[in-house]
Amino acid sequence: MNPTHDTTIRRPWKQLSEGERYKIEGLLKAGHGAGEIARILCRDRRTIQREIQRGSVVQRRLNPYVSRNPAVPDYLDTPVYAADAGQRVAKERASNKGRCLKIGHDHKLAAYLERKIGKERYSPDAALASIRLEGLSFEVSLCTKTVYNMIARGDFLNLTNDVLPEKRRRKKRKHRKVRQVSLNNLKGRSIEERPAAVDERKESGHWEMDLVVGSGTSCLLVLTERVSRLEMLMKLPNKRQESVIKALDRLEKRYGKKFADRFKSLTMDNGSEFLDSEGIEASSLWPGMRRTTCYYAHPYSAWERGSNENANKLIRRFIPKGIDIGKLNNQAIKRIEHWMNNYPRRLLGYRTAKQAYLAA
Repeated sequence: MNPTHDTTIRRPWKQLSEGERYKIEGLLKAGHGAGEIARILCRDRRTIQREIQRGSVVQRRLNPYVSRNPAVPDYLDTPVYAADAGQRVAKERASNKGRCLKIGHDHKLAAYLERKIGKERYSPDAALASIRLEGLSFEVSLCTKTVYNMIARGDFLNLTNDVLPEKRRRKKRKHRKVRQVSLNNLKGRSIEERPAAVDERKESGHWEMDLVVGSGTSCLLVLTERVSRLEMLMKLPNKRQESVIKALDRLEKRYGKKFADRFKSLTMDNGSEFLDSEGIEASSLWPGMRRTTCYYAHPYSAWERGSNENANKLIRRFIPKGIDIGKLNNQAIKRIEHWMNNYPRRLLGYRTAKQAYLAA
């Protein structure tokens, strides 16, 4: 074909109209997914996904499963797309266009953010917080949302959405039925018996425990302190109960008499690797003595160990699913632990877990 006579019709890109936003709202209520809506409106699927994300509001409704258990919330918050909210956001973005500060010629700030986010695996929010924590000063001041927008637009040479865990495209998860053991079959205590001071994070020394698995038999035992979010990572050869207990025995040997005060309780799920509550609680140094107290979450209730779940997401920045943990040496595991404990957390007022633990 003669390049001067290209007859391909290219549709110019147009922003979503208010009418299209109301169509999106109606189609979502009718049960259509983002892909179907994109085909119906002749739009790119990612355009529809971004619009749904921007225009979503939280709808609060009464929890039909509410009980006397204080751990069960009275209300459930559900994100719902609202066309008027999406239109309002679009107008605000249009009115602010060109007004916000760009990174411009501040190459030092660009290099700093590229290093923190790209190499050190910080989130944009944590990277900006580290500027304040390190007492640095740059020509341009940016907010978290602006940095996210700049990454999405490709304003950085070495940063894309692929480096952001929450923005990375993921394959659809294959739902597999996980075998859980009923609390009725456990000798350990239910999470419902846990003292209020532990539930409300008013007392330090109470931990959540979980396993992070890889492609091989080896795994990580993850301990998360509930108040400070301090992390301890220990490599195990397998998921057996005996390996979990041996790891705790080594930990008790390290801390000696201080172990019982530093590890007052452990909250875990009711997977088979944690079933031996007596073995977990029994001291390896002083026979007949109890070194800690076990509490078991309800089946399929990962939110009851929210700190653990968040910690596991941070670990996955370094150990994606499919990696053989057995091939990682202890130095690599300790580097990940050190990174997690020195990472500024917004929920801690941008202190690190190590700082919060030492201050508790």
